[in-house]
Amino acid sequence: MAALKRILVTGGAGFLGSRLCERLVASGHDVICLDNFFTSQKSNVVSLLARPNFELIRHDITLPIFLEVDEIYNLACPAAPGHYQYNPIKTMKTSVMGAINVLGMAKRCGAKVLQASTSEVYGDPEVHPQPESYRGAVNPIGPRACYDEGKRAAETLFMDYHRRNGVNVRIVRIFNTYGPNMHPFDGRVVSNFIRQALRGEPITIFGDGSQSRSFCYRDDLIDGILRMMDAPDDLVGPVNLGNPVEFSILELAEQVLELIGSASELKYEPLPQDDPTQRQPDISLARSRLGWEPTVKLREGLQKTIAWFRSVDLDHFRPPTPNY
Repeated sequence: MAALKRILVTGGAGFLGSRLCERLVASGHDVICLDNFFTSQKSNVVSLLARPNFELIRHDITLPIFLEVDEIYNLACPAAPGHYQYNPIKTMKTSVMGAINVLGMAKRCGAKVLQASTSEVYGDPEVHPQPESYRGAVNPIGPRACYDEGKRAAETLFMDYHRRNGVNVRIVRIFNTYGPNMHPFDGRVVSNFIRQALRGEPITIFGDGSQSRSFCYRDDLIDGILRMMDAPDDLVGPVNLGNPVEFSILELAEQVLELIGSASELKYEPLPQDDPTQRQPDISLARSRLGWEPTVKLREGLQKTIAWFRSVDLDHFRPPTPNY
């Protein structure tokens, strides 16, 4: 039996963090979930509250906290454009100061620490698909820069703590992910389309819908994160985690409408500034070093996600910001 660990998950009540907490608690580890509940909700982890190996702390990771842990998964940061642009300075603080605080804890405790970075570090890519060696095309003064550059700065901090202080770090770059427990008002394209289709509202498509994304189902992504944390220490990363199968936004909308049986019409809006036209991961490194690749097809994942949306009362959720 593998040794049980004390594990901190920042952003642990979020869409991905809550699923990660469930997996770690089920494995018997002592899990501390830390969240400020800006874009997450307690309902994501309510089923874990009675478990003796689970602890929930309301805390903002931009502020120091002193805990004794063996591993840290740093997932704390709003990830949808409407939310991270709502308070861009706080978004940058969450990425940079949050990284400093978890890295300081990891250095003090001798803990292993994983950074949930993002495909947004590639910006609007000029290379397709994007390998980890690609340095990106990011506008450092644009409206998305608070998130893009914040995550890039966090990667810099992780590598400098690793090189200078010997901290055992891991970096994963997460591409578009979807699944049950997505906040209905998180502003992501999958949740927007499903919510609008279920309510019979027009489906909002920015641009002409030809821009592409690669959609990875939640459970596949969590498998990749867990494998990265357990990988040999020479695999620092970054490692791309995402689904290499590419779909246009229009194709996604058509699938959602078909699966729901919705008569919603398509409503076209101007493409936001710096919105990438293509996003597709090269996952060769994850395949070769982690033995990982997604297994859930988009249609199957959408069916599971739609079933979850149908199971909840959308009126019980409030938009975290006016921008969704």
